[in-house]
Parts: sequence; C-alpha cells; structure tokens
Amino acid sequence: MIRFCIRHRRLVAVVWLALSAALIAAAAAWPGPTDDDFALPGSESRQAAELLGGAAPVEPPGALVVSAPSGVDSAAVRGPVTGLLTRMDAVPGVRVLTGDRRVSADGTIVSVPLDYPDEAAARELGELRDGFRAAGVTAELSGDDFADSTPGGLTEGIGLLTAAVVLLVAFRSLIGAVIPLVVGVIGMACGVALLSVLGHLVPTPGFGVYLTIMLGLGVGIDYALLIVTRFRTALAESPSATPVEDAVEDAVVDAVVDAVVDAVVEAMRTAGRSVLFAGLIVIVTGSGILFLGPSLGGGIALAAGCGVLMVMLAALTLLPALLAMIGTRIDRFSLPRRAERTPLSYRWSRVVQRRPWTAALAALVALTALALPATQLRVGWSDPGDRPVTDTTRRAYDLLAQGFGPGMAGPLVLAVAPARDSRATTAPGGEVGAYRDRAVALAGGVPGVARAFPVGDRAAIVIPGTGPQDERTEELIRRLRAELPERVLVTGSTAAALDYARHSAERLPWVVGAVLLAAFALLTPVFRSLVLPVKAIAVNLLSIGAAYGVIVAVFQLDVLGLGTPGPIDAWVPMMLFTITFGLSMDYEVFLLSRIREEYLRDGDNARAVAAGLAKTARVITAAATIMFCVFAAFGAFDDRALRVMGVGLAVAVLVDATVVRLVLVPAVMEVLGARNWWFPRLALRRLTLRRNVT
Repeated sequence: MIRFCIRHRRLVAVVWLALSAALIAAAAAWPGPTDDDFALPGSESRQAAELLGGAAPVEPPGALVVSAPSGVDSAAVRGPVTGLLTRMDAVPGVRVLTGDRRVSADGTIVSVPLDYPDEAAARELGELRDGFRAAGVTAELSGDDFADSTPGGLTEGIGLLTAAVVLLVAFRSLIGAVIPLVVGVIGMACGVALLSVLGHLVPTPGFGVYLTIMLGLGVGIDYALLIVTRFRTALAESPSATPVEDAVEDAVVDAVVDAVVDAVVEAMRTAGRSVLFAGLIVIVTGSGILFLGPSLGGGIALAAGCGVLMVMLAALTLLPALLAMIGTRIDRFSLPRRAERTPLSYRWSRVVQRRPWTAALAALVALTALALPATQLRVGWSDPGDRPVTDTTRRAYDLLAQGFGPGMAGPLVLAVAPARDSRATTAPGGEVGAYRDRAVALAGGVPGVARAFPVGDRAAIVIPGTGPQDERTEELIRRLRAELPERVLVTGSTAAALDYARHSAERLPWVVGAVLLAAFALLTPVFRSLVLPVKAIAVNLLSIGAAYGVIVAVFQLDVLGLGTPGPIDAWVPMMLFTITFGLSMDYEVFLLSRIREEYLRDGDNARAVAAGLAKTARVITAAATIMFCVFAAFGAFDDRALRVMGVGLAVAVLVDATVVRLVLVPAVMEVLGARNWWFPRLALRRLTLRRNVT
C-alpha cells in the first residue's frame, strides 16, 4: 500500500481531492438530521412521556420575560411591551401566546410564551428584543435558540493558527509546517462531511460536528507531524539525499529519488505503524460509549470516530504521496537551526533514572492531588443558569427564578397510567381524573414541592422548590417516585436527566472494562510485551483521573470563581474517559515504539529509555502543544458540555505529555528494567513467524 501511494502519488492526491469534493457536496445537498433527545428507553421518565403522548403538556420553545419594578401592568410599561409583542407576532410563523402569560406574585415579572417555526424566526425575534428600549423595563428571551453562540469558525481558526506557529517552531521549515496542516484539515473536513451523510442512518446530537472537528484537528495534525518528522530524519541520514536542483548527472538524480522513496517507506514503516495503531485505539476506545445503548451512544461514537478515521486514512495514504512529491524540497525556506550535541530530554531522562523511586513518587503525588476533586463528581444536565450573565437566556433564567421560584426552570410532570381494567374511563371526573387529583394532593404534601396542579385529564405539573441542578431536586424526584401510587409516573427534563445519569453510572464499569481489555489486546502485539501494556494502561488511568479532577474543580466546584457551578453533563464523563484514554495511548505508542526500536539494538533498557525519550521528546512536545491548544480553544465555546470536554481533553494531554511521559514513564521503566520486555516465548515465536510470513 505504501509503495502504491508513492508510485501513484499524483493519482492518490487526485483521488483524495475528488473524495473530499464528493463528501462535502453530499453533505451540503443531503445533510443528516440532528437528534438531541437523550431520553432513556425503558426508564420511568420515557414511559411516562410515551404514556402521555400528544396529551403531554408541551411548553413553547421560547418566551419573552419582562421585568419592571413599577409593575408590568402599569400604563408606562404596558404600552412599550405591547408594542414589542405586536412586532414579534408579525414575524411569519410566530405566535405570541398572550393568553398563557404568567405574572409573578408581586406583579413585577411577566413571562409570555412564544411559538416559532425555526431558527430564522428565532433570529428575527432576537433582533427585535435587541432593539427594544424602554425606561425602567428589562426584556429578555428564554429558550436555547436565543443563546449566544461562538462565531462560526472562530474556535477552529484559533486552533489552526496556534498549530501553525507550533509546527513552524518545531520544524523550522515553512513547507514542513504546512504539510501537517493540509493533511489535518483535509481529513477533518472529510470527517465532518462523512458524519453529516451518515446522520441519515445514525441519529447524531447537534454538538456532534464540533466533537468531530475537535478530535479531527487535534489528532490529524499530530499524526501527520509524527510521520513528517520521521521522514525528515530518514532523509537527513541518507547519504544520497542531495537536493534535486543541484544534481547534474542522471545517476545522482536517481540516487536522490531512491533516497526520498526509502525515507518515505521508513517513515511509514515506523511512524506510520504507530499512527495506525494509535488511530485504531482512539476509535475502539471511543466506541466504548456504545455501552450506553445504540440510541444514546451511537451518535456520539460516530461523531468521534468519523474525524479520527478520516485523518488517520489521510495520514496513511495522502501524506506519503505528498512527501514523495515534495521530496528534498521539504526543507526549503528553513529557519536557522542551533546544533545540540546532547538533547536536554536525554539529560533529563538520566536525572529521572538515577532516582526513579523518588521521581515516580513525586509524579504520583501530583497526579493524585489533581484527581482528588473527582471524588465529588456529580452528573446532570446543563441549563441556562450555567451560561454567562451576558447571555439573554441566562438573564431570563434568573428573572424567572426571581419571580416564580427556582423550580420553574425545571418543572416535573406526573402521568397517570390507566387502570388495568379496560372499562375505566379517562373522562374528566372519571376514574383516571380522580386518581390524578389524588396524586396532585399527595404530591403537594411532599416536602420540597412548591406547587402542584392538574393539566389535562391524566397529567399534572409539580413545581419543585429548588432548581433543576440542585441535589435536593434529585432527592425530591426519588421521594415522589417512592411515595406516589404505582400508577403515577414522574417525568420531565430533570427526571429524564436523573434517569440518564443513573444509567450511565451503571454502565461506566462495563465501558472501563471493555476499553481496558481492547487497549491491552491492541498494545500487546505492538510492544510484544505483557508488562508494557499493563504499565501503559495504569499510567493513562492516572492522566484521566487528573482530567476528571480538574473539570470537577473548575466547572462543578467553581474554584476559579466563574459564577456558573453545576453538575457535569451526564454523557461527558464516559465520553471523556474513552477519548482521553485513546489519546493518551497515542503518546504511549509513539514513545514506547521508539524505545523498543532502541532496545532491539543492544538490549540495554536504561539506554533505550533515555534514547527513545530524547528522539521523541521534541515531536511529542510539539504534538501535545498542538492538541492542547486545539482542545483548550473549545474551552471558550458557548456549549457548556463542549467546554467541559475541551478543558478535560486539554488537561489530559498536558498532564500526559509532561508529568506522565517525562517523569512517570522513564521512572517506572527504569525500576522494571528488563522485565519491561517480558513476553511468553511461545507467543513471541508465533508473532515472529506470523510477521515473517506476511
């Protein structure tokens, strides 16, 4: 395959351009739908929603929330507000439901529901609200469609700009810096387009495209960076790699061409092999979220896998073709380099190896300290209360809580199941109606309930006295389900979030076990050792623990004082574990593969560790810096769950490339010594024979 890509390099480049154009055109013409319904099949909340069906109380998608200290019904306020509502009602497709308006007990806050058909209408409503001015009157909009959003392309642009700077510093060559960017962007674009097309087959959440971009950019540039680095090293070590333009005789030209081909083959044989296994590990571990169930985890796993798959294929096929075409010109427009006889990383490794127990203990203490807040992890769902105070939906959320109580943001719904006797009537005042009234009376007496009232023939609304993210609200849901009659089911967004969180917590051990087994199975033939895969899994778990601890401290405990504390979105911990584990394995594969190459030369474990670290430190540092910046840029995203994912991945990469790779790995490998490479002789012989045959 490698030599085919080299011989037919122009054909490979054309095929990739055609594939990219076809996928992007297909995605633009037939974009797949998004599905943000995380309702858990078989849960009580889902059963209640299905029971109510069309009879379920459905809130309009938005509302205008007006606050006026002088009273919303005063003459000075009524005129401007009525004018605003009239202009909103004139927007095509919009209905202003003034008959369903709610006024706070003190008369200073009113909420008027807004029904609108699409995001275009929501934008017009937002523009009308932005242009509203009235003395002593505040008008805000509630509803997810009115939330502030990060400008399209800003986050990706920041990541690409940072990656370009890091690549230029790492390679000190303009062409060498551009190639990984080109491969990463092409692979990422194909991944996004593929996700959109496959969205017709597998429902994907709205944030899935950003997850694809985040992972595609991060790992794609890194994979290309590793291969280009090995290509330049192999080319520099070749005695025949004289620049083509300086060659005169045909024999010299042929020698240069052969040197380029050999360098590409060597880069793909070593770095390309690492990229293949690293990409497969990320895809396999990322698919661990399927343990949530295909309907819940399928779209997220697809979003993560599409980006990684396409950038991996681009690095393994398009990149060698580009390198064969560029050849010795890869070092054109190079910056001056400073020669260094003994790399700093080599000297650092020797320092760690002289006192391995001390270094390992210090690294463990640091990682444990970072991971401690993870013991307080609480999962749930984000709501407008987690958004910045500059967001109109956050201000509307605060006004509603002020006027109607915090529970208004997350009402619970009671659904009354019909009696098993099919002759029971559901007419008002009938058997179901009487049962509903009894349920309302019982719910109203449960501690923590602010109000309870019937809606329709077989449903009721319960307003908690606490907000949706408050732990007391979770306790209230459990209490209602325990104390209300069996025929009364509790649903609503908060109850559905609780069911999802419980389900994900129950499935997490299965995900962890499956990911660890898959990683062990993939790493064992790569390293031809049983000890190194176990060691790799152990140290990567420490990186993940540190990432968990940081996101809990920042987003749940609010140690930075951002003013938006709340639980971590229920899908994030599982997805963060699977993706972080795969990304951590990337660096493990890169580093240990090179250490193994050095070890096979003379069997000196200590020298192999130091030399392997010295020869990979620069590229791993550059790769980690790129990935850290790409992920950290998503920390400024408007969606809180993606912010948590971005920060968590950035922290995991940073910890993995510093504390783990530079301290813990060399220290542990020094302590283990020759035991690092222990492998049963029979299994090793079979692997060797299989490799020789292939």
